[in-house]
Amino acid sequence: MTAAPAFAPSQRSFEVSFEPAPAFVSPCRRITTASLRRWGVPEAVIDNVVLVVSELVTNAIEHGGSNTALRVCLNDGELRIEVADGNQSPATLQDPADDDESGRGLYLVALLAELWGTNDAGATTWCTLRLPSEDA
Repeated sequence: MTAAPAFAPSQRSFEVSFEPAPAFVSPCRRITTASLRRWGVPEAVIDNVVLVVSELVTNAIEHGGSNTALRVCLNDGELRIEVADGNQSPATLQDPADDDESGRGLYLVALLAELWGTNDAGATTWCTLRLPSEDA
């Protein structure tokens, strides 16, 4: 995991705070999808971003404390996602057994993101995803 600069709001950003309850995963996905579409992010990328948001928010709800928040910022072709959960224990990759029903979320994040890590003494898990250039 790598330390990264703190969230820097831009014209293309949003932040939502929510109770650490499973019912808030779906609204976080919908808010993210609507924002990314409004920002002109390609549909093929939106699916991956929403999966990352879902995994990070679910992880925060399952393992975090209070003060749960999702932040998404788009700057210069890079999308930064942060989920704060108030838990000072940093998120870590797990090694689940084949029959385990959970424990794979951060693997998906690590596969889809360019970089990921934690900051705020572990209370925030973040990742960055590079958007394809318009020339690609």
